[in-house]
Amino acid sequence: MAGHSKWANIKHKKAVTDAKRGKIFTRLIREITVAARMGGADPNMNPRLRLAIEKARDVNMSKDNIENAIRRGAGALEGANYDEVRYEGYGIAGAAVMVDCLTDNRTRTVADVRHAFVKNGGNLGTDGSVAFLFKHCGQFVFAPGTSEDKVMEAALEAGAEDVLTNEDGSVEVICAPFDFSAVKQGLGKAGLKAELAEITMKPLSETVISGDDAARMQKLLDALEALDDVQEVYTTATIDG
Repeated sequence: MAGHSKWANIKHKKAVTDAKRGKIFTRLIREITVAARMGGADPNMNPRLRLAIEKARDVNMSKDNIENAIRRGAGALEGANYDEVRYEGYGIAGAAVMVDCLTDNRTRTVADVRHAFVKNGGNLGTDGSVAFLFKHCGQFVFAPGTSEDKVMEAALEAGAEDVLTNEDGSVEVICAPFDFSAVKQGLGKAGLKAELAEITMKPLSETVISGDDAARMQKLLDALEALDDVQEVYTTATIDG
């Protein structure tokens, strides 16, 4: 058994995602562009690009937008040149926070990220200050009531590392990042669709935060999520209640 209120946090994350669909398009176009620039324009040979394209299709991004982003990354079209940068810091009650950005102006981005931390009761740390508290992995989360046996059989057969049942009844599958596509395909063949499926930085331990502190922590996370250059926000905080 693992996780305190995993499902509540997953539902909040989905609600935030649904509320910023326009921004999701911008983030995915940047991710596709950078993935194509770093690993080539062929999704069959570039797992990161393949995953970004899948995400874009899941939110009904047009084929033209996807292809143009790939061409920009491959150098066939002009466009901004984005750098990957990660910031690490602390939120309420010492909870660790990592912020992944794609930016064409690092000076602007670090200023925005620092301001969001300071304004909302957190502080920006140094490189490596919290990264060791997270594991880079593929993660699938299924709704409470999903058959753990069915998930376990399909996931392990497809190459997953672990299957967890959380306290709230949700079922979680963990895999190595490069096995993500194979595990997703294996789960799909078994008729299993995860509520959340992503390559993420999973906290190795959780900081449970409740009451006023929970509201303050959520405000910090929302402020970071709202920044234009931010792609993903990861935290060890579990918001209780």
